[in-house]
Amino acid sequence: MDNTIRLPENVLAFARLELQKIADELEGIKVVVLATEDGFDIVSAVRDGSDPSRIAAMASSISAISTVVSEEANLGDSKNVIINTVSGFAVMQSIIRNDARLVLNAIANEKAVLAHVIYRTSHFANSLLTL
Repeated sequence: MDNTIRLPENVLAFARLELQKIADELEGIKVVVLATEDGFDIVSAVRDGSDPSRIAAMASSISAISTVVSEEANLGDSKNVIINTVSGFAVMQSIIRNDARLVLNAIANEKAVLAHVIYRTSHFANSLLTL
C-alpha cells in the first residue's frame, strides 16, 4: 500500500467489501485490485494466487499510456482500458476522487462476461466517488 495516500476508513471498508463481492459474484474473476494511479495496491480480492502488487504496477503503466492517448486525440479524460485476449481480459477503470487518483483493475478468465465486469467496475467507481 502506498503510505502517501490516506483514504478515509469508510472508503477502505466499502472497497474491501465491494471488491470481495465482485470476486465472489462474477464468474471467471481472478483478481480485483484497487490501486493508486502510480501503481501501489490499496485493497484487493484474489481468487487465483495473483500478486496484487504486480497487477497494480502493470495497470498503472497501461493507465498512464491510455491517458496520453486520450489527451493526444483530444478525447477527454480516459475512463477505462480493456485488454481482451483469447483466454480472458483485463479491465482498468480510472477513479479520480478529490483526495486520490485511483485505478481499479479486474482480471478475468474466459468464463467471465465482459459486459458484467464493465458494469460492476463502473458501478464501483461511481460509488467510490460519492463517499
